[in-house]
Amino acid sequence: MRRMLLTVLLLAMAAVTAACTPSTEAEEPGMNTDAEQRLLAAASTGDDDAVRDALEGGADLESRGENGMTALIVATKANHVDVARTLIEAGADVNAQDDIEDSAFLYAGARGHDEILRLTLENGADLSSTNRFGGTALIPASERGLLSTVRILLNAGVDPDHINNLGWTALHEAIVLGDGSDAYVEVIEALLDGGADPTIADGDGASPRELAAARGYDRVVAVIDAH
Repeated sequence: MRRMLLTVLLLAMAAVTAACTPSTEAEEPGMNTDAEQRLLAAASTGDDDAVRDALEGGADLESRGENGMTALIVATKANHVDVARTLIEAGADVNAQDDIEDSAFLYAGARGHDEILRLTLENGADLSSTNRFGGTALIPASERGLLSTVRILLNAGVDPDHINNLGWTALHEAIVLGDGSDAYVEVIEALLDGGADPTIADGDGASPRELAAARGYDRVVAVIDAH
């Protein structure tokens, strides 16, 4: 009987302890508050008023949503300029990177979102930061033939000779992944005018001129020769 009473007493004590212990479910890593969920949703849809309301409601600017994206990265990927401006003015980190190593600065540069790119540059963008391929923002901008973006990045001081994990500079990518059209000729000329070194060889030892010649990009060859 004594043993039974002891067992009942211990069970009762355990029940009381459990009832008095506050739940920590809301404190688990990766759990966002209601305000943070509203912030991320508003950033996705471009609802600037809702973004402001969520911030006033105490949402953490650097809270993470799907794929580790902050609200600023979400807004940048959707090219919601007003929302990005609001978030940056509120202090959002323009260099914070998501799960695939995109930041607002890197993605805006890679995709030609020039208004947001300028905002990031005015607010502490790390010019030497790199994406998952080990490239600066200038490399994918050159790959895509984004002349205005290339000029913005060069004027900001991004290194034109940075070499990514593939062994390519921005000049290599503009040739190898470009098509030799007017847009790429202009990008290549901008890179050269911005200080890109045409003698740097790729991982296979081929120079930009050799790569252009092999593809029949005669105008690119002429631009390189003129520099």
